[in-house]
Amino acid sequence: MADVAELTERNMWDSVRPYLEKESLASFFLGISSGFPFAMIAATLTTRLAQDGIEKSTITAFSLAFLVYNLKFLWAWIVDGVKIPLLHHLGQRVSWMWVIGFCVIASVVNLALADPGQDIYWTAVSAVLVGIAGATFDIIIDAYRIETLKPYQLGVGSGMSQYGWRIGAGAAAALALVVSGRFGWEIAYIVCALFALPAMLTAAFLGEPARRKVVQEKRSIRQSLRAISGPFTEFFQRNGAWLVLLFILVHKIGDTLANLTFRLLFDDLGFSNDEIAIFDVGVGFWALIIGVFVGGIIYARLGLKRSVLIALVLMAISNLSFAMLAAAGHSNIGMASAIGFENFASGFGGVVVVAYFSALCDLRFTAAQYALISAGASIVGRFLTGTTAGSLIETFGYVNFYLLTTVAAVPGILLFWWMMRVGLVDEAMGTAGEVGEGDARND
Repeated sequence: MADVAELTERNMWDSVRPYLEKESLASFFLGISSGFPFAMIAATLTTRLAQDGIEKSTITAFSLAFLVYNLKFLWAWIVDGVKIPLLHHLGQRVSWMWVIGFCVIASVVNLALADPGQDIYWTAVSAVLVGIAGATFDIIIDAYRIETLKPYQLGVGSGMSQYGWRIGAGAAAALALVVSGRFGWEIAYIVCALFALPAMLTAAFLGEPARRKVVQEKRSIRQSLRAISGPFTEFFQRNGAWLVLLFILVHKIGDTLANLTFRLLFDDLGFSNDEIAIFDVGVGFWALIIGVFVGGIIYARLGLKRSVLIALVLMAISNLSFAMLAAAGHSNIGMASAIGFENFASGFGGVVVVAYFSALCDLRFTAAQYALISAGASIVGRFLTGTTAGSLIETFGYVNFYLLTTVAAVPGILLFWWMMRVGLVDEAMGTAGEVGEGDARND
């Protein structure tokens, strides 16, 4: 019995230990800096504009600033292929982290000094500049995270990054509200600009990622120009690459369709704002945090492929839970259960699926390939939501709509299961999932 207890304790420690390793802790601090620029042009800017008396139609138009996050793959190759003069001795990733970090700080300060009441157009330009700087910061942060983590740490590192992102975005938004109430929005934004420092200091402390050095080669000018096409040609030369791309495009269609319509369902079911705040924000946040933690442990215990398959099934079932809520009507227990399960599944999936996407990258093109993969993972679902979700709900009703989103998740599950069976998951994996301790293909 003592041996069994000791073995169980050791296995549990082996699952928790990766969270305390320096690479995973680094992912947490990188996530903090990644999340705050988004918050600065999201609800925080909306509140600032509303308090300045800007019209609602103008405020909603500011959402266009987020488009740059979906377009970041267009310039991600620059981060991989261009060396920064005078700073390249620091390393490709570290030098870019510091330059873009200062750009983020400058853009946030610039937005702080913009006066929406006096010049709404310059405020809009300033918000877009924050979006561009923040999206570029995401490119280098994702590349640094993937190249710093060893293959066996990809799941836990993705979870720690999500924790950091949530804390960074939430803390920056809350701090901005508190400071603005006492000293004004200009000071609030300037103070929040300091949230860029955790990623910059992390890069300075850890230095250039060791895994990048494994495959890094000296480049001539001609070879640097190949950075534009190199990420694409390398990926599609892999066996099964087109099926992997198909999976990236379709795996989240059902989940995205459902997620972007929840508030419509809550409103039509008669839930009050207080109820939505308690269940959607309160219960949902903690369920997501738990899901992220469990996802990291399951990844460490079961490996990449099986944990991804479990995540896909959980995300499909979460859509079914909202069909049940729609059928039940106004039910606090039903709402708490549906939201709790959906956020748990999202947190779990966010860890293991992001780990899989990270493992798909070639370490020579990490920034460009991950930017492309992350954009492809959401583009189809967002397009279908914007063009069809409302009419589908009006035509079929909420119950049938959420049943449809559940069915829409099935192709992604079957495709990934089949790729596991025939070995394409392993064959299409990039060097990010192979180089270093804990080859993800051996899961």
